[in-house]
Amino acid sequence: MKQRHRSPKRNGSETKAEAGKRVTLARALSKLGYCSRTQAEKLINGGRVSVGGRTTTDLSRWVDIEADRIAVDGVTIAAEAKIYLMLNKPRGLVTTREDPEGRPTVYSCLNDADARFLSPVGRLDKASEGLLLFTNDTVLAQRLLDPETHLGKVYHVQVNGVFDDTAVAGMMEGVTEGGERLRANSVRRLRSGERNSWIEVELQEGRNRQIRRMLDVLGFECLRLVRVSIGEIKLGDLAKGEARPLTEAEIRYLRQRTGLDV
Repeated sequence: MKQRHRSPKRNGSETKAEAGKRVTLARALSKLGYCSRTQAEKLINGGRVSVGGRTTTDLSRWVDIEADRIAVDGVTIAAEAKIYLMLNKPRGLVTTREDPEGRPTVYSCLNDADARFLSPVGRLDKASEGLLLFTNDTVLAQRLLDPETHLGKVYHVQVNGVFDDTAVAGMMEGVTEGGERLRANSVRRLRSGERNSWIEVELQEGRNRQIRRMLDVLGFECLRLVRVSIGEIKLGDLAKGEARPLTEAEIRYLRQRTGLDV
């Protein structure tokens, strides 16, 4: 009688390397940097994904990201080299790839980088300056933007007038503007003159133009706003308008803080 050979079961003895190669199809698209897992599930449900040349709508399908040929709309997906940059955004640039009004964008500062698939992580409005991250790692970008990450962002802000203890308390306690309750995680005075003051503000969950809106309610005008850090990633002495790759330590920190390397 001809014996039937069974494939070995995967169990606790499976190596970490082997386990890392076999993932669900949606997870594979995410790990390959093509899209988020949620977006991948929509593509699979829509019949746009194939494995080994055969279309599949099975969300539970396991694949080997190194051996299986995975394609979306007939185009094979290959793992892209991950790029992580920081930019010292100058004032006057909009945080978008193309602006319908023809205004200059932050991408004008990335001439020396392959920016075709790079996206900014969050935004700084046109009048704001400072630290802005870019990456083609869509999974990390989404984790960084998730309020659950609780990655504080620190800003140095110049305001008109003397920013006294009452104003500091006002930002800490919070204000209501536009139907939203807005508050800062921490506020401290950096220096003051007769005409203006510099303060440091930390936000945990930034709303649209939050600092400017809070200052307006408290009777202050925002003269300059510079983001100087995101978590432990600091702008440092990077020149205005210049970009640089994140260091391995900085990338590892962001991945650990977002639960990607645990």
